[in-house]
Amino acid sequence: MEAGFRMDLVVTQPDRPKGRGMELAFSPVKDCAQRLGLPVTQPEKIKNNDEFKEQLEALKPDAVIVVGYGRIVPQWMLDLPPMGNINLHASLLPKYRGAAPIQWAIAKGERVTGVTTMRIDAGLDTGDILLQREMAVMEEDTAETISPRLAAVGAELMVETLRGLGEGKIPPKAQDSARATLAPILKKEDGRIDFASSARQIHDRMRGFQPWPGAFTKFRGKILNVWADRVVEQKVAQAELAVAGEQLFAGCGEHTALELLEVQPEGKRRMSVRDFIHGYRLQSGERLGE
Repeated sequence: MEAGFRMDLVVTQPDRPKGRGMELAFSPVKDCAQRLGLPVTQPEKIKNNDEFKEQLEALKPDAVIVVGYGRIVPQWMLDLPPMGNINLHASLLPKYRGAAPIQWAIAKGERVTGVTTMRIDAGLDTGDILLQREMAVMEEDTAETISPRLAAVGAELMVETLRGLGEGKIPPKAQDSARATLAPILKKEDGRIDFASSARQIHDRMRGFQPWPGAFTKFRGKILNVWADRVVEQKVAQAELAVAGEQLFAGCGEHTALELLEVQPEGKRRMSVRDFIHGYRLQSGERLGE
């Protein structure tokens, strides 16, 4: 809207129950659209929805923008606008196709990520690339900290993409599927720490999987969540703890180690390692994952 484009319709998910009171809440997209005075529709489904199809066909849109909608776009909708269905994807395609590109890029230790505008086709993030922008992944970045930065860059890139398509200045580029990697939807089990992995690999997964599924292991038979750690030079047996004053180290694979900084025992609040050491009277040699 700020860039001067005319939006005839905003489509977003139906209102859903949310919070302790399970009261109906609508999406930030709907909230923004209403503040801007834009018409909104919230179909439960779009694939076999004749009413919705007729609504879009009557508008004759030049382009359909699809970002984080959570539904498969049917073929009739792909074929409708002359400029296509344009998607903003939070990775440098063809890397990290799928539902969780931001999380997996960090979890895999990428030092550069970015955003891609692309034309949606019938495949999973396989459409032609229009424009891309790179972004550095900082050492302290998590999925939570980098997401807003990617969103801001992505919004600017979408405006640039629409203007370029309107002027005929963006030649679509086919993806090299041989270089594709996947970023599947996250499962709770993805957060389980494998202490056979190196400290760096564990640290990167912890950063990528915040706030969910996080990073967790077992300690004294109960779940222990790890919220902050750092890679250190320390000799500790794999999957064992080493207490050094008010510092706590965990042994990892490949003769590496992590210093644990913030944890959350099952049923307890998040706490500093100092409080954890004193509250649980930790001893060197205790094991994790059991």
